[in-house]
Amino acid sequence: MLLSELQNGEYGIVSKVRGRGAFRKRIIEMGFIRGKKVTVIKNAPLKDPIEYSIMGYEISLRRSEANLIEIITPEEAKELVKTSYNGTLSPH
Repeated sequence: MLLSELQNGEYGIVSKVRGRGAFRKRIIEMGFIRGKKVTVIKNAPLKDPIEYSIMGYEISLRRSEANLIEIITPEEAKELVKTSYNGTLSPH
Protein backbone atom coordinates (compact mmCIF):
# COMPACT_ATOMS: atom_id res chain seq x y z
CA MET A 1 0.00 0.00 0.00
CA LEU A 2 1.20 3.52 -0.71
CA LEU A 3 1.26 6.34 1.82
CA SER A 4 -0.85 8.48 -0.52
CA GLU A 5 -3.74 5.96 -0.27
CA LEU A 6 -4.43 6.65 3.42
CA GLN A 7 -7.41 8.82 4.35
CA ASN A 8 -7.67 11.49 7.07
CA GLY A 9 -7.04 10.00 10.51
CA GLU A 10 -5.70 6.69 9.19
CA TYR A 11 -2.19 5.53 9.88
CA GLY A 12 0.32 2.99 8.70
CA ILE A 13 3.85 1.78 9.32
CA VAL A 14 6.60 2.78 6.88
CA SER A 15 7.97 -0.32 5.17
CA LYS A 16 9.98 1.07 2.24
CA VAL A 17 11.07 4.37 0.73
CA ARG A 18 11.51 4.24 -3.02
CA GLY A 19 13.28 6.87 -5.05
CA ARG A 20 16.90 7.90 -5.31
CA GLY A 21 19.41 10.59 -4.55
CA ALA A 22 18.45 13.84 -2.87
CA PHE A 23 14.75 12.93 -2.61
CA ARG A 24 15.41 9.69 -0.75
CA LYS A 25 17.94 11.34 1.56
CA ARG A 26 15.56 14.22 2.37
CA ILE A 27 12.59 11.92 3.08
CA ILE A 28 14.66 9.70 5.36
CA GLU A 29 16.02 12.76 7.20
CA MET A 30 12.41 13.85 7.81
CA GLY A 31 11.79 10.59 9.68
CA PHE A 32 10.21 8.38 7.02
CA ILE A 33 12.20 5.30 7.97
CA ARG A 34 11.16 1.66 8.18
CA GLY A 35 9.06 0.86 11.22
CA LYS A 36 7.85 4.39 12.01
CA LYS A 37 4.15 5.15 12.41
CA VAL A 38 2.80 7.84 10.10
CA THR A 39 -0.69 9.35 10.42
CA VAL A 40 -2.64 11.41 7.89
CA ILE A 41 -3.66 14.71 9.46
CA LYS A 42 -5.28 16.32 6.45
CA ASN A 43 -5.71 15.87 2.71
CA ALA A 44 -5.89 19.22 0.92
CA PRO A 45 -9.15 19.87 -0.98
CA LEU A 46 -7.46 19.32 -4.33
CA LYS A 47 -5.58 16.28 -2.93
CA ASP A 48 -2.21 18.03 -2.92
CA PRO A 49 -0.35 18.36 -0.57
CA ILE A 50 -1.09 15.87 2.19
CA GLU A 51 -0.20 16.66 5.80
CA TYR A 52 1.26 13.84 7.91
CA SER A 53 2.38 13.35 11.49
CA ILE A 54 5.53 11.29 12.05
CA MET A 55 7.85 11.15 15.06
CA GLY A 56 6.08 14.12 16.66
CA TYR A 57 6.43 16.37 13.60
CA GLU A 58 3.87 17.55 11.08
CA ILE A 59 5.11 17.29 7.50
CA SER A 60 3.41 18.07 4.18
CA LEU A 61 4.26 16.01 1.12
CA ARG A 62 3.15 16.22 -2.47
CA ARG A 63 1.06 13.27 -3.59
CA SER A 64 3.83 12.31 -6.04
CA GLU A 65 6.26 12.08 -3.10
CA ALA A 66 3.83 10.09 -0.96
CA ASN A 67 3.46 7.65 -3.87
CA LEU A 68 7.11 6.68 -3.34
CA ILE A 69 6.63 5.61 0.28
CA GLU A 70 5.26 2.12 0.92
CA ILE A 71 3.45 1.34 4.15
CA ILE A 72 1.81 -1.59 5.83
CA THR A 73 -1.38 -1.45 7.85
CA PRO A 74 -1.34 -1.99 11.62
CA GLU A 75 -2.98 -5.38 11.03
CA GLU A 76 -0.21 -6.42 8.64
CA ALA A 77 2.39 -5.27 11.17
CA LYS A 78 0.78 -7.42 13.89
CA GLU A 79 0.87 -10.45 11.58
CA LEU A 80 4.56 -9.89 10.87
CA VAL A 81 5.29 -9.80 14.60
CA LYS A 82 3.31 -13.02 15.18
CA THR A 83 5.14 -14.88 12.42
CA SER A 84 7.95 -16.87 13.92
CA TYR A 85 11.19 -17.41 12.08
CA ASN A 86 13.47 -20.29 12.94
CA GLY A 87 16.51 -20.68 10.74
CA THR A 88 16.74 -20.55 6.99
CA LEU A 89 13.81 -20.34 4.62
CA SER A 90 13.87 -22.90 1.85
CA PRO A 91 11.93 -22.72 -1.44
CA HIS A 92 9.57 -25.73 -1.00
